Amino acid sequence: MIRKNYQIKKEAELFAGKVEDTLEAIITGRGWKAEEELEDSLWGRTGTQLEKAESVFWQKEEDSFREKEIVKGLIADISHQTRTPVANMKLYTELLEDEVVSQNGKIFISKIKEQMEKIDFLMQSMLKMSRLETGIIQIQKKDRNLYETIHHAVADLVPEAASKSIDLYVKSDENIVIGHDSKWTEEAIHNILDNAIKYTEPGGKISIQTEKQELFFKVSISDTGKGIAAERQAEIFTRFYREPEVHEKPGAGIGLYLARKIMEIQKGYIEVQSEAGQGATFNLYFPVGKV
Repeated sequence: MIRKNYQIKKEAELFAGKVEDTLEAIITGRGWKAEEELEDSLWGRTGTQLEKAESVFWQKEEDSFREKEIVKGLIADISHQTRTPVANMKLYTELLEDEVVSQNGKIFISKIKEQMEKIDFLMQSMLKMSRLETGIIQIQKKDRNLYETIHHAVADLVPEAASKSIDLYVKSDENIVIGHDSKWTEEAIHNILDNAIKYTEPGGKISIQTEKQELFFKVSISDTGKGIAAERQAEIFTRFYREPEVHEKPGAGIGLYLARKIMEIQKGYIEVQSEAGQGATFNLYFPVGKV
């Protein structure tokens, strides 16, 4: 009896090992073929089903690749088709500014320029979102100085913060080297800072701090803005979400969605801590370890 149980255990272990190896071969794309001579055995029947599953799996991968290529072409076409007319409209409004027009005319020209800038911003945001979602743009994680990435994101927004008399503080070690994509991480930090400046009243404060933890490296961005109600904190990271109270402010509701997507692709994550009327803190977590 003991011998029989031992034999069953060995056969089960062998069967499990074969299934594991086969699944790995399917996922990684290594060559694999069901053992036809064992068709009537348990493994033979299982292998046949796995072979069918492999065929379906790779067919879906191929369909997905084709769809991404189609989307890639559409994105390129949309980008090309919109860039030229927007550029032309900007040129015409600049020419109009040199003409003798009434005071109302100058106001109308200014409004047209604002609307064109919104269209341009929206199209660029849509392109970034689509490229990330379809995998057209690949995140390139390398060991880089994170402080420099943060500094570039902050420097770009200093004029905007200064125009509202908002103080920007950065408290961080200047020699932080962790695996991250500097360009896209800068985009994520920029988007969060841009929101913070937008929704913080003049004379407010925004601070950025870094902290090394056991498994993650944390970047915290805190503001003294209007805060976010608890029931809305999950929604702010969805596409095109805008809080009801801020519809009059410029924006497309894509910035925080992009920030979350960028962090997820880098195997990190983002969270928010806030109360209505008490400001907000966005924490970005980058995994610590080899790239």
